[in-house]
Amino acid sequence: MPLHIVKLCVGVDTVDELKSYVEERLASQQAQGLVAEQIHTTRMIPKRVEEILNGGSLYWVIKGQVQVRQPILDLRPFTDGEGIRRCRIVLEPRFALTEWQPRRAFQGWRYLKAEEAPADSDDGGGDAGLPAALKRELAELGLL
Repeated sequence: MPLHIVKLCVGVDTVDELKSYVEERLASQQAQGLVAEQIHTTRMIPKRVEEILNGGSLYWVIKGQVQVRQPILDLRPFTDGEGIRRCRIVLEPRFALTEWQPRRAFQGWRYLKAEEAPADSDDGGGDAGLPAALKRELAELGLL
């Protein structure tokens, strides 16, 4: 059973904004002749690498709700120029919307067990077609 990671998506208000940011970064890398990879750098290095690389995803918390996930392709530990150990999380630039799941703010990332992860959403449920802002407001009121 895969192990996932959950992380706050700081500075992003919507899934579409995250997608746009990733597309811009990948296009910039290609224009520079670099290998186009979506990489998120984090301070802490996961210890449960094998479980994560066995089908794990990074679940993004946007505005207090887990809203989307991306499959994790690789974890690459490295030491930066200041001698601090860090990890590059290589993500597949494919976004799977999830059922919204509330999350309080936290620093860094957390492991997320498969049985605790929100299900993927085909956006065909009762909240289909609702704008993200309205969906967020309804979730904050406990109505979603």
